[in-house]
Amino acid sequence: MSQDLEHTSPNHIQTIAEDTSGKNIDVLIENIGKVVKGHREQIIQIITCLIAKGHILLEDNPGSGKTVMAKTLAHSLSGEQAHSDFKRIQFTPDLLPMDLIGSHLYDESNKDFIFKKGPLFCNILLADEINRASPKVQSALLECMAENQISIGDQTYKLEDLFFVIATQNPIEMEGTYPLPNAQLDRFFMKISFGYVSEDIELEIYKKQLEIQRSQDTVEAVLNMKDILALRSKAEEVHVDDEIIKSINNIVRGTREHSGIILGASVRSGIILLKCLRAYAVIHKRNYVIEDDLAALVKPVLQHRLLFKNLSAESSAIDSIVKTEISRLSRLNLKK
Repeated sequence: MSQDLEHTSPNHIQTIAEDTSGKNIDVLIENIGKVVKGHREQIIQIITCLIAKGHILLEDNPGSGKTVMAKTLAHSLSGEQAHSDFKRIQFTPDLLPMDLIGSHLYDESNKDFIFKKGPLFCNILLADEINRASPKVQSALLECMAENQISIGDQTYKLEDLFFVIATQNPIEMEGTYPLPNAQLDRFFMKISFGYVSEDIELEIYKKQLEIQRSQDTVEAVLNMKDILALRSKAEEVHVDDEIIKSINNIVRGTREHSGIILGASVRSGIILLKCLRAYAVIHKRNYVIEDDLAALVKPVLQHRLLFKNLSAESSAIDSIVKTEISRLSRLNLKK
């Protein structure tokens, strides 16, 4: 895997393997891995979105570990209480916006209305089967995901500094669902799938089911909120070589020109990709981005933001665009 572009960076750029933050991330990944078996790359992608100040959409079949993943992540982080504040909302067609946001209730003792906060006021929110709720309920998430705040009437309520949404949707049962509009999809930094684990891992899960269940029930908090906020600050300091930035630009613009893509990526898509690349580098104990990071993240960051002409284009268009850019970067390295 090529890392030659690091030599074009400023002299102060070094790996951060000995940095405490790098060790913290390893501890967090291993802690989640005790419960969520065989999905290390997906765990890293979810933590990437967390550090990049984004949100993530998981599209997968029932029983793939989505809910367990969200709970384990929440329990691995400590807040003012024993664990970070985790809430789960099962989205259904009869759900109302106030079921998420909260509502004003009349306080008989004070003869006044008080605001009772809904489940959106938390640190980590699992929005289960988000596409089963009506568009009105889905849109209730828009402001809080984009602005980290909720407006009710003339009042604005700030959400927690660490507010992270893990949303899920089932790809096989589409009857009675409401596909997420592009504006909603765009709020998710990545869309990923867990998929099935390997045969060996699945066999291990069956053999050690009771042990894994106990680990799930006794997950220890290994990082606190300050650690995550510190990682977010560190990600903002990660160096991105000008050629990597040029590749981001070429890829984003390439999606608008590809014959198999009807709707290409926006400028905001490129900015989100840049944020994710910085977070991904921190997770891998570097304070600089390499082309391998680009190859790993372009598809989960951009795929759900595009409209394709057909299934063939959906499966190959992004790969062909990325391959062209990785080749360009490789040629630049050979000339050095």
